[in-house]
Amino acid sequence: MSVEVERKFVCNADTLKTLEEIGAVCLGQRQFCDQYFDTPKFDLTLKDMWLRKRKGCWELKCPTTADKAEETSGEQSKAAAMCSRYKEMTNLPEIQLRVKEVIKDVCEDSKTETSPSQEEESWMSRNNLVCVAEFTTVRRSFTLEEEGVQVDLDEADFGFHVGEIEVLLPEGGDMQSALEKIERTAGKLGLTGDKCVEGKMHAYLRRNHPEHFARLLSEHIL
Repeated sequence: MSVEVERKFVCNADTLKTLEEIGAVCLGQRQFCDQYFDTPKFDLTLKDMWLRKRKGCWELKCPTTADKAEETSGEQSKAAAMCSRYKEMTNLPEIQLRVKEVIKDVCEDSKTETSPSQEEESWMSRNNLVCVAEFTTVRRSFTLEEEGVQVDLDEADFGFHVGEIEVLLPEGGDMQSALEKIERTAGKLGLTGDKCVEGKMHAYLRRNHPEHFARLLSEHIL
């Protein structure tokens, strides 16, 4: 399991020029479709858990315990406040177990044996999971001299653009070092401001599920 540490930023016509000036190397461009799943009552996202399927692979993002501790103590630094941090689960059996723990009250018990080809549909049905968001993204990725840092420029098919500075850590890795790398990269990109920039899924929910988006805001999940 890894931890994704990420700072989002507003990208514009000058971003590519800035990346070139600071010596960023383009890794290429790719396109992918994301599908996000939840129960009809949004039991997962209301716990800040994000279940996604991309290129046939499942991923579950869960908040880190460090985030909760910092929120409680009020010790979160400015650099940390600008970044999101999520544990990334990619092993499907572990994802299924975690999802079942979270939404056990809405799960349907079933002892019916299924073939591998039926398992995915059966798992979604038992847990009352439905697709709540689907969109396609064109992504251009860059690396910098700063080891382990990647910059992505995303354009979603619903007219939303966003940049991301990302560092992936093994669970229990040096979080402070990751935050410092992101902060240095943000400085090189000339990023200013002290407010978090919304990501693609947040923008999608704001446009397509405004009532749920408002609730996520009121419960300080977004």
